[in-house]
Amino acid sequence: MVNDVVVVGAGPVGLLLAAELRLVGVGVTVIERAAARSPHSKALTLHPRTLEVLAMRGLAGPFVREGVPLPTGHYGGLPVRLDFSVLDTRFPYTLVLPQLRTEQLLEERLRELGGEIHWEHRALEVRQDADGAEVDVAGPEGTYTLRAAWVVGCDGAGSTVRSSAGIDFPGTLATATGFLGDVVLDAPPSVPSVDNEHGGFLVVPLADGHHRIAGSTGESLTIPADQPLTFDELRGYVRQVAGTDFGMRAPRWLSRFGNASRQAARYRDGRILLAGDAAHMHMPMGGQGLNVGLQDAFNLGWKLAAVCQGRAPEGLLDTYHAERHPVGAALLENTQAQTVLGATYTADVRALRSVFGRLLAAHPAVNRQFAGELSALDVAYHPAVGKSGEARETGEPGGAGGGHSLAGSRAPDLGLDGAPEPSLYPLLADGRFVLLHLGPGGDAGHGAAEGPGAADSPGAAAARAAAEVIAGSPDRIRAVTARPTTAHDGWAGRSTVLVRPDGHVAWDAALSSR
Repeated sequence: MVNDVVVVGAGPVGLLLAAELRLVGVGVTVIERAAARSPHSKALTLHPRTLEVLAMRGLAGPFVREGVPLPTGHYGGLPVRLDFSVLDTRFPYTLVLPQLRTEQLLEERLRELGGEIHWEHRALEVRQDADGAEVDVAGPEGTYTLRAAWVVGCDGAGSTVRSSAGIDFPGTLATATGFLGDVVLDAPPSVPSVDNEHGGFLVVPLADGHHRIAGSTGESLTIPADQPLTFDELRGYVRQVAGTDFGMRAPRWLSRFGNASRQAARYRDGRILLAGDAAHMHMPMGGQGLNVGLQDAFNLGWKLAAVCQGRAPEGLLDTYHAERHPVGAALLENTQAQTVLGATYTADVRALRSVFGRLLAAHPAVNRQFAGELSALDVAYHPAVGKSGEARETGEPGGAGGGHSLAGSRAPDLGLDGAPEPSLYPLLADGRFVLLHLGPGGDAGHGAAEGPGAADSPGAAAARAAAEVIAGSPDRIRAVTARPTTAHDGWAGRSTVLVRPDGHVAWDAALSSR
């Protein structure tokens, strides 16, 4: 069997990636070693940028309807919460939705697009040559080999794909262990977190009446993560910190987790790529892992599709590592910092927590900065630099005029008057670039576009830039003329904006009074 792409792993990251490939007609085979989905959800939260990603494909509705929105996030379990309500997004909250349901909804999406999952098919080894890669697979009926142009490892922290490719996974070993339990609380606390010199924990309400309790104590930190957690232990830890177990009963799932932090040295090795936990692992502080993994997949999907269909050179895939590896590194850094704040109970660190909490409470700008980082709304991509040292036109910063450029930044769901849709994100539903001609009355001709190509029709330079990315396929660009109806930082005075399929700006130009 010859495939365009083999995706190893049918968790949320593999599912979204496969769906993005199927959206534009790329052949993809998804294999998963498990026989069925786990009923237990490691992750619970979807952050604002992930909800925006889903909205760009018209998928956010079911997630939002079923989830529980919380207008805040946390940093290191500090009692002073991060205020997501002030963020410039249509989704200014953390959405509590069990990972199981996220996976089910993404699987529905994949099946609607003609994809399927091969359950109980375990990748044994991956190897590659100049023209493609092969995956040896153990399935219910024996072993076989899949050949594909590309293989993507979405197979978790113990990735077979990563180890077969010989990609280093440097980092730190676990030095601390936390606990979690999904239980019923007859008298839940009135605050989302409790901490003192004995330990600390978070309490997250679930839609079905259960609560997730996650935290650590001085005692629990030293227990190996692979040692089963008992209900009596969980109840004892909570009582040790809070003096009560809040009427805890009916445990549904109990587990431990560690703070090992590792990141793949490279996200691409020839014909093999990595995404999600296969590329980065860390302490689950702030609920970021699943979100960053889904955003990995969204960045990679359109690029890999363009390469598979001959619309872009293979070098475009190098920008996946260039853009997402720094995001992964920042993820490890902030989760390591949060681990010190949230899982160390010495007098010194408690003093640090107090000082840090006062900063978040007294300085809205500091609170906003951390909220922007954890929500991923502040993620921006820098130019990809080739061997010659020159920036490549692959959707990274490079605009024209106006003293600044939006290029590389996240595009908000800009309200639009005169467009086929009321805002930007629905225009991205089919996975194409969107070329926005913006101006008073929806006429980008109100003033000329400054910079390269300004003498041409509005957006001509942007169209040429996009053509380089998509190998001259004009059908992959959707041109829209409209008037913006919402205001966003940095967008005033923009005449033309080219938005990538993943919702980041590829190119922009400013209005001129000439």
